[in-house]
Amino acid sequence: MSQAGPEERESGPAAAGAAGVSRRRMLGFSGASLLVGAAAGAGLDHVASAAEKREPAGAAVAFHGPHQAGIATPVQDRLHFAAFDVITDDRAKLVRMLKEWTAAAAAMTAGRPVGQGAVGGSAVAPPDDTGEAEGLPPSRLTLTIGFGATLFEKDGKDRFGLKARRPPALVDLPHFPGDRLDPDRGGGDIAVQACADDPQVAVHAVRNLARIGFGVVAVRWSQLGFGKTSSTTPDAQTPRNLFGFKDGTENIAGTEAGPLGAHVWAAGGDGSDWMAGGSYLVARRIRMHIETWDRTSLREQQDVFGRDKGEGAPAGGAKERDKVVLARLKPDAHVRLAHPDSNGGARILRRGYSFTDGSDGLGRLEAGLFFIAFQRDPRTGFIKIQQSLATDALNEYIQHVGSGVYACPPGVRQGGHWGDTLFT
Repeated sequence: MSQAGPEERESGPAAAGAAGVSRRRMLGFSGASLLVGAAAGAGLDHVASAAEKREPAGAAVAFHGPHQAGIATPVQDRLHFAAFDVITDDRAKLVRMLKEWTAAAAAMTAGRPVGQGAVGGSAVAPPDDTGEAEGLPPSRLTLTIGFGATLFEKDGKDRFGLKARRPPALVDLPHFPGDRLDPDRGGGDIAVQACADDPQVAVHAVRNLARIGFGVVAVRWSQLGFGKTSSTTPDAQTPRNLFGFKDGTENIAGTEAGPLGAHVWAAGGDGSDWMAGGSYLVARRIRMHIETWDRTSLREQQDVFGRDKGEGAPAGGAKERDKVVLARLKPDAHVRLAHPDSNGGARILRRGYSFTDGSDGLGRLEAGLFFIAFQRDPRTGFIKIQQSLATDALNEYIQHVGSGVYACPPGVRQGGHWGDTLFT
C-alpha cells in the first residue's frame, strides 16, 4: 500500500521444531494469523546469512546484540503487536517491570518457559508461565520494544523524569488526507512487536508480558497479523498483499549495511545519545476496501500500482526487479509517488502484515494491511513519503484507521535490560 499503503515496493512506508511444522501454524486468531519476527542473529545486526536462512523451522533468534531483533532480521510469518499504557506513576516499578520483561523475552525467544514454567512452581500460586507454548520450538520468535511520546510527557506532565530525554525524532504524526484514525487503535506508552512462525508462540509471548506487567501496564490496543507483506530478504520470493500484488520488491535488505546505517539505525549525533543503534517504528492500521477493489478491472489495478499483477514488473518492464522508470508510470501511480527518486532519496524498512478481523456488520471484510516501518527519523522517512502519497490513486481503495509512533532503543547487552540506555 502506500508507504503507508499495501504495496509500497520501492522503499516503503513503505520455520517449527524437529518434528516438523507445528499444527498451530495453520491456525488463525480473530481471522488473522500471527507474525513473528526474525532469523538468528549471528552477526552484530541479527542479520541472517544464507546458511541461517536454510535453518530448520523452529530455530531461535539471538536476543542480545547492538540492535534489537525484529527490525533487520528476516521477517517471520505471524505477528502479535500490542501497545500498553503505563498505569503507575512509580518510576522504580516501571524499571523493575522492564527488567522482568527482558528476562522473560530472553527466555521465550530461546524457547524456554518464563521463570519456573507453567508447572514447576508452587501449587498454591499462579504459574510463572501461562503454558500454551509448552513443548513448542522457538519458531524464530523476536520481541521488539518501543516507547511512545506519552511515556515522556502526557497532558503537560513529566511522568517519569524523562521529558528532557524525548528524542527530537519522536514526533506526533501530522494529519494526512483521508485519515480516519480511531483513538482506541493508536498511541500507547510502550509498544511490543512479537513476530514468529507459529501464531501460538507470538500470542504466548505478549500474553506473558501482559501478565508480568499487571498493575504497572495495561493493554491499550493490539493487532494480529499474518502473511508478511514485505521482506528483508529480497533473494526470497516476494510476498503479496491482500490486493494480490507483490509487495516490498525494493525493500531494504537486512544485509545492506550501508542503507541500514543511512535510513534505519539512529546515531548518537541525531539528537539522543540513548537511541544510538535503535530505530523509530511507525505502525498504521490500513483498512483495504476489498469489495471495491475486487470489482476493479485488471488494467486499472495495474495502473494504480504501476506494476504488473502477475510478474510484478514495473510499467514498461518485463521482470519484477527491472529498473523503475518513473516516466512510464501514471502520475498518480503508487510506485511512482512512493519511489525514493520522488522523495529526495527517502527510504524506510517495511515489515507489514495482512489482517482480517471478521466483517464490519455490513457484509464487508474488515481486512487490510497492518503497516510497520522502521526508520532513522520519521520526519525524513515515513512523513515525507506519506505526504507525497496524498495524490496516490490507491487512496480510493484504502483508509488509515490506526496509528502509532515509537522510539525503539538499541539492543540489549548481556546484563542489561530493555530501555536501560533511557533510564540510566
